[in-house]
Amino acid sequence: MALPSGLLGALDPTSDRAVFRQIADHLRESIDKGRFREGDKLPSETELVEHYGVSRMTVRNALSILQGEGLAVSEHGRGVFVRPRPPVRRLASDRFARRHRDEGKSAFTVEAEAAGVHSEVDSLEVKEEKPSQDVAARLGSPRKVLARRRRYLIDGRPVEFGTSYLPLDIARGTQIAEPNPGPGGIYARLEEQGHRLDHFDEEIRARMPSPHEVRTLHLASGVPVIHLIRTAYDTEGRAVEVCDTIMAADAFVLAYQLPAT
Repeated sequence: MALPSGLLGALDPTSDRAVFRQIADHLRESIDKGRFREGDKLPSETELVEHYGVSRMTVRNALSILQGEGLAVSEHGRGVFVRPRPPVRRLASDRFARRHRDEGKSAFTVEAEAAGVHSEVDSLEVKEEKPSQDVAARLGSPRKVLARRRRYLIDGRPVEFGTSYLPLDIARGTQIAEPNPGPGGIYARLEEQGHRLDHFDEEIRARMPSPHEVRTLHLASGVPVIHLIRTAYDTEGRAVEVCDTIMAADAFVLAYQLPAT
């Protein structure tokens, strides 16, 4: 069966780019331009073989590139489909502004509301433990910390999980040690205890996920993660929290407003 005219390009015999990569380029461009939308079935192997006049193995290699990039997913017996992507959240530079805490909202809630999506937290765990060497160094070398682990979902899809580490002399016996820390989250509770927040330091890098991260975030093949480590400081210069977060890279846009002076 012939594919619709203009849906895919033609091979360039003068190009030094491998044929299967040219085919992958055509399919990727069609996805980017919306000719194939999320959930759409891509042309079958037979259709692509006939369209390009190449072997089935060449077509399979092209489709495997898209799957490796996280753009497509294969469903046994049905074909290859454009992979649905989770809703994108903008990770804005003002997400920890005090006005949000004063309204009783956490940063995650604020971002989800701005995106018009439903957010929730699952897999919550709160316990005291010995910190890693890196976390201990950031917090001033405490022997034990309170760790708050949670996973965040948007419209039912996991997009982020992280752990907050707080010194025990601040967190033990307070609402911070409870599963629900109350309106505004743990930052609101810290400020109520006199630790008025002054600034946050963030370190961000992108990398490929570990097997545990793939399982936890239900990541498709080829989707990287954003690894963010944030340290919160109070006005006395003390580090009062370290948050180690892993995010599905295809679910976020990092949006920052930087002063020019």
